[in-house]
Amino acid sequence: RGSNLYCSAVAFIMKPVVTVISSFVKDLVEYFPPGIVVFVATGFIADGAFLKEFRHEFVGSLLMIAFTFSAGKWIGKESVNVAWVSHFLGVIAADYFGGGPHVNPAVTLSMWSLGKCSYTEGYVRVAAQLGGGLVAFPIFHAISVALDWEPFGGPEFNMDDDEEHAVEAFMSEFCATFLLMILIYLVNWVLNFGTFHYWIKQSLTALGIRALIEIFPTAGPAMNPMLATAWATFGTGNSQFPEDMDHYIVYWLAPGLAAVLASLCWALYDGGPFFGFTLPIGPFKKKPAPVEKDDKKKTS
Repeated sequence: RGSNLYCSAVAFIMKPVVTVISSFVKDLVEYFPPGIVVFVATGFIADGAFLKEFRHEFVGSLLMIAFTFSAGKWIGKESVNVAWVSHFLGVIAADYFGGGPHVNPAVTLSMWSLGKCSYTEGYVRVAAQLGGGLVAFPIFHAISVALDWEPFGGPEFNMDDDEEHAVEAFMSEFCATFLLMILIYLVNWVLNFGTFHYWIKQSLTALGIRALIEIFPTAGPAMNPMLATAWATFGTGNSQFPEDMDHYIVYWLAPGLAAVLASLCWALYDGGPFFGFTLPIGPFKKKPAPVEKDDKKKTS
């Protein structure tokens, strides 16, 4: 009987506390992007072995969206040239201050297929990219509203259009991503600009991205599954992942296949592994000419 009274007293005292906590958590969760807890928890996989990579990808995604999506909205709204320059500088700044992250699941898929990172590291990187993107759009939208600036937009196409339009969007994303990957390989692994290599290769990357945006406008382009899904999740106003399968076919399958094809082309050229296997043909890259050694002894 005494224990029942004790339990009743505790319940009476704790009830308002639990009610307040419950209400607070419910209100807080409404502002949480879907899946953000899972994405953040992924950073501690393997006892946090890839926490540094997670941090770079998460912060890099935030910076990339801030620096590139503000072009034409917050900066250069009245001038296309200013907007282009802003986007150009934004691509460089996001990479530099973010620590050189992939910020793109398609790029991470390519790096994994070429043996540049392990599956676990790639998984952590993609989770961080999505987490950063899902956090970025609501934050910068809130800033836009508070300062009365034009809100960001995002890559999208009309899902209600006919099937032919979806095919065009698929091919647009596929081609744009494939060319982006080839550009990344060239400026990072083939060309060497000496002392100013980083700045020149990032400038060329920024110019290439700008050109691809202009050439392949059908589906944005996104050339980045994270950007497309993060924007669609926030842009729908429902704070939930897109339910239309066309979204995932256009913005995930197309760039994923493009990244794999580009990786295959690079493996054939370079002779490196492709998903852990050595290809039966290649490499097509010319080997440097052997240096001839002069074995003749000098006579005095």
